[in-house]
Amino acid sequence: MDKKNKTLFIAFSSQKGGVGKSTFTAIIASILHYRLGLNIAVFDCDYPQHSLMQMRERDLQAVNNNEIFKKLAFRQFSMINKKAYPILQCRSDEALLEAGRFLQSSAIDIDVVFFDLPGTVNTPGLLNTLAGIHHIFSPITADRLVMESTLRFTDVMANVLMKQGNTTIETIQLFWNQVDRREKSPLYESYEKVIADLGLHLMNSRIMDSKRFRKESEVAAKTIFRSTLLPPDEKLMKSCHLDVFIEEFLRTIKL
Repeated sequence: MDKKNKTLFIAFSSQKGGVGKSTFTAIIASILHYRLGLNIAVFDCDYPQHSLMQMRERDLQAVNNNEIFKKLAFRQFSMINKKAYPILQCRSDEALLEAGRFLQSSAIDIDVVFFDLPGTVNTPGLLNTLAGIHHIFSPITADRLVMESTLRFTDVMANVLMKQGNTTIETIQLFWNQVDRREKSPLYESYEKVIADLGLHLMNSRIMDSKRFRKESEVAAKTIFRSTLLPPDEKLMKSCHLDVFIEEFLRTIKL
C-alpha cells in the first residue's frame, strides 16, 4: 500500500457466535502480514473471552513445541524481516481511540487495522465503533437463526447508519461460510433472494466447510491453517476456497 493512503479499519463482525469472525480475523491478518508484506495490527475487543489474545499465546506454545512450526517460523521471520503483527486488547467503546493512539506512536506505517468486536449489538459503544470502520465483513451460514440475526444487524448498518451519513463505512459485505458441499443449492438461492431484497451485498466467494477452521497450531500437526504467527498452508486454502475469497477481499478493500 502506498504510504500516502490511509490506514484501513476492517472488522469481521456478526451478531451470532460461532460463525467465524475471530477465525477470519486471524487468518486474513496473517495472510496480509506474513505472505503479502503488508503491515497489520489487530485489536481484540471481544470481552470477556478475548479469543485472539488467547490464540496468540497458544500459537507461541505450539511454535516452541513443534519442530516443523519452529523451522517455518524461523524461515518466515528471517525472510520478511519484521515481527509478528501486534494484538492489542481494549474495550469496544475505546477501540477507535486506542487505534488512533497506536497509529500515532507506531514506528512503522500500518496498512490495515483489524478489530475483533463483540457479537452483541447492545455492547456499549459497539455501534459507534462500527461506524468508524471502513469495511465490514459478516460471515453467514445457512442456518435460520444465524441468517435472521445477521440480516437484522447488517440491515441496521447498511440502511440506517450508512444512510445517516455520520459514518466512515465504505462497504458492508456478507459472505457464505461453512458451506456444506452436500447442501442443495435452492436453499442458498432462497436466502440470497432475501439478501438481495434487503439491498444488501453478498460476496461471490463461498468458504467451504472445513474442520481446519476449528483447529489451531497443534503440537503434532505438520501444516498450519489457523494461526496468528504463520499464514495458512496454501493447499489447505485452496481446499476450502479461501484463496478465491482473499482475491475478492483484496479487490473489495482496493488493495
